[in-house]
This record gives sequence, C-alpha cells and structure tokens, in this order.
Amino acid sequence: MAGSTHTVTNQAPPLVGHDVFTGDRALTAAVERHLAPELREEALAELSGLGRSCGSLQAREWGEQANTNLPVLRTHDRYGHRVDEVDFHPAWHRLLGKGVAAGLTAAWTRPGGHVRRAAGFVMWTQVEAGNCCPLSMTHAAVPALRADPDLAAEWEPRLTSQVYDRGLRPARLKAGALFGMGMTEKQGGSDVRANTTSARPLAEDGTYQLTGHKWFCSAPMSDGFLVLARAPGGLTCFLVPRVLADGTRNVFLIQRLKDKLGNRSNASAEVEFDGTWARRVGEEGRGVPTIIDMVAATRVDCVLGSAGLMRQAVAQAVHHCGYREAFGAKLADQPLMRNVLADLAIESEAATTLGLRLAAAQDAAEAGDERERALLRLAVPAAKYWVTKRCAPVVVEAAECLGGNGYVEESGMPRLVRESPLNSIWEGAGNVQALDVLRALGREPLAMDAYLAEVGLARGADHRLDAAIRGLLTELADLADAEGRARRLVERLALVLQGSLLVRYAPPEVADAFCAARLGGDGGAAFGTLPPTLDLASVVERARPGA
Repeated sequence: MAGSTHTVTNQAPPLVGHDVFTGDRALTAAVERHLAPELREEALAELSGLGRSCGSLQAREWGEQANTNLPVLRTHDRYGHRVDEVDFHPAWHRLLGKGVAAGLTAAWTRPGGHVRRAAGFVMWTQVEAGNCCPLSMTHAAVPALRADPDLAAEWEPRLTSQVYDRGLRPARLKAGALFGMGMTEKQGGSDVRANTTSARPLAEDGTYQLTGHKWFCSAPMSDGFLVLARAPGGLTCFLVPRVLADGTRNVFLIQRLKDKLGNRSNASAEVEFDGTWARRVGEEGRGVPTIIDMVAATRVDCVLGSAGLMRQAVAQAVHHCGYREAFGAKLADQPLMRNVLADLAIESEAATTLGLRLAAAQDAAEAGDERERALLRLAVPAAKYWVTKRCAPVVVEAAECLGGNGYVEESGMPRLVRESPLNSIWEGAGNVQALDVLRALGREPLAMDAYLAEVGLARGADHRLDAAIRGLLTELADLADAEGRARRLVERLALVLQGSLLVRYAPPEVADAFCAARLGGDGGAAFGTLPPTLDLASVVERARPGA
C-alpha cells in the first residue's frame, strides 16, 4: 500500500488516446488547402483514422519497444553459412507494416498522393521515426527506377503496394517490396564522385558485377537497393537485389551496424560488394542525374520528418504546461511560459506549412506543371537546410518545458532529442544544401522566377515580409563570392518563403508573430523572446493537441 507521501498530484496525464491529425490545426488546414475538393472527404477520413492510430497507447508502446530492443546483425547461421541478416523486434515489423498499409510508400499511384502521404508521414514520424527511413527510401526509389521502363514495370507495383511482405524472397514472389539506398563511401561522404566501387559489365546487357563498399547503407533488410558505382562509362546508378531471380542470395556482406546517436530502431549498415550482381538504371556515366529525383524526394521527407518531430515536441510541451501548476497558476497561463510555447508553436507551424506546400508542388509537377517543378528545385534544398536545422533547438526547448520530467526516458522527450539532428545530416548536410541552392540560382533561372512568383503572392499583406523580400532581392542581385555567405542567403530564402505562406494561410496571430520575430527582427536568439504585445494565448491554443 502506498504511503501518503506518494500521492500523485500536479502531473499531466499521458498524451494518448487522441487523433493526431484532427488535433493538429496547421496540418489539417494544409491538407484541405492543397487537395482538390473531390478528394478531401476520403483523404480526411483516411488521415483521421491514421491519426487515431498515431495517438493510441499501442502505437506509443510499439515505438518504445522498437527503440529499446535494437536490431541485431547475424552474419552467419549456426552452421557457418553466411546469411547477413538483421533481426528486429516484432514492434518494428508492426510499425513498418502499419506505415506501408497507410500508404506511406504509395504517393505515386493516386491523385493528391504526395499531399496525403506527406500528412501521414508527419504523423507517423511522431510515433517512431526510425521506421520512416525504409518508408522514405521505398517511396523515393520510384522516380529513379522510371529511368528504365522495364525496371519500373517490374518493381513499381511492389514498391507502391500497401502490403508489407517481410522476408527475403525473389521479387516476383512478393506482394510488396521495400528499397534502401547506398551512395556514400568512407573516403567521400557527400562527395559521391569520389566513389571507388567498380562495376564490371557482364555478358547479359545491362547487368554488372560490383566490387567495393558502402559506408552508409540504409535499411539493409530491404528487397533492393539503389547504389552508385563506377562503370567503364563513369559513375552509374545500379539496382542491387538482395535475392536473385533464381532464389539465391546476392552477395551483400553486412560488415557491421552503425551505433547511432538516435534513429536507433533502424539499422544502418556498412556493406561490402564482392562480385555482387546488379542491374544498370539509366545510362552509364549518368548516375547522379538518374538518382537525383530520389535524393530530392528523400530531402522533402527530411523536411516532413523534422516537422513531425517538432510537432510532437511542441504538442507534448503544450499538453504538459496545460496541466502543470506552479506558483499558483497553470504553466501555460503564465506570461513567460506562454511566450516560450508560442515561439515554439510558430516554428512548428511554419515547418508543417512549408512541408505540405512542397508536397503539393510534387503533385503538381507530376501532373506536368513546370513552374511547380522549377519551384521545387530551389525550395527543396532551402527548406531542407533550414527546417532540419531548426528541429534540434525546438525539441530541446520543448523538453525543457517539461523540466526534469522531460529529461527521463519515460517521457519520450529524450528519444525526440536524439532524433532531432538526424535530418539535418542525412541526405546532404547543411553546406551541401546551401551549395545546391547556389547551383540552382546560377544554372536554373526558372527556379528563381518560380520562387519569386510564389513569395510575391503575399506582397502587400505585411510590411515586414515586404521589407524582407526587398532585402532578399538585394542579396540576390550580386552572387559574386556567394559561397561564403551561402548559409545566410539560404536561411533568408527559407524564412521569406515560410513568411509568405503563413501570411497567406495561417491565422493573423500566427503570421504576425512569425513576421515580427523571424523577419522583422523583433525577437531574440532564444525561444520565448516574442514581443509581449502579440496575441500569444491564441497561438498557444492553436497548438494544443486535440483542441
């Protein structure tokens, strides 16, 4: 029997048993905004169903189990045969199966698919971010495979399937398949042109034998991988299946699993190719252009994943502070804490709004809209640079809102903190994104035209946004020696785009706070430094989960 000193008071209840979708006003508004009217009813019902799953106690337990019971590498079986398999806890398979069934690899097969998937990806990241890696790789492999119609015909129906068919078998025997990716090598990292893995042509046209290594190979238990290797004609993209058509295992030697800071439920491996069979994707020497659409799609997922992590962190902070009392009042009602929560909330909403706008542009580009395609060329690396960098400080500040409660594993906040830097590093770290923006500015004038047309839709609505656009145009007027100031320039591009979107679509109190602090200079370096004259209570109320 518990003693009287163990009576529990003044603690927030667990944030479970709610609809993560309908409880996120910024996310639901973005989906309604970007979907055609005839698609909304079905999509909203589908996303609400996923939202209830995301907010369930069961899903939270699966996430905890998958991160407590880490993947284990088995290089050999008991008899000494090489198997190179990774064993996962059952919770991992339940999560991955739910993500596949929810359509998180099926964006390419239905109208409005990218917007619908983006909303689901933001929510599913909040449950457990690790399983989103194979979901992202599988989704992103589709445009790369379309460089070879025969390969696309063979693999695309399986990659976009909503059936999770685990186990290593020939692709023709599977109802669904997952893909990973292997680009980086230990001597090159993001400089993939330094890759040394070699590809020797075989007798059958389009087939090769690979020899070399990959320093980071995502999701090593996938059915296939897109990798870069050096063929006689130069750096080339290849498809490497784990199991060959005759049922034998391809040579795919897993040397070890990475011991990562976060994303620990997901296996990231170092692999060796030693006579590994591969099929060429695209033309020899065109490896980077062939795989670039896959990279772009995964970068959008980095934005969406960071938006999801921020949203979960802010939701936990607002929920906690709505129940916790100190000094005679609820924390959320105290002016200083309200300022912190509001500052976090506008950062989260700006990330979500930008991420869904990118997804809408993907849908439009798929339908043939060249201006939207041009917008993506500039907006994706700029958003990837900025949103992923904002994730870590947002999550850490949100954890601080819970005080000591946020520093213990049971709260879930430490897992969010460990996960928060990941998307800024993966798929090209900050400098890679900044330099990519400079390339787009220098080589693709249509991208800048599309960007200016987009932000120009909000001109005249807020004087701080107008001033920021004028300042940005001044910086863009002279790109000589731009590399040294590329980060500053890309930050401004992302902030102006976010400001434009919020001025057009968010409630006035959210747009006002963002423009004041992020564009008008009326805010400090830390969160909680918004001008006190703003309607911060409304901003916090909008961010309340389940409101």
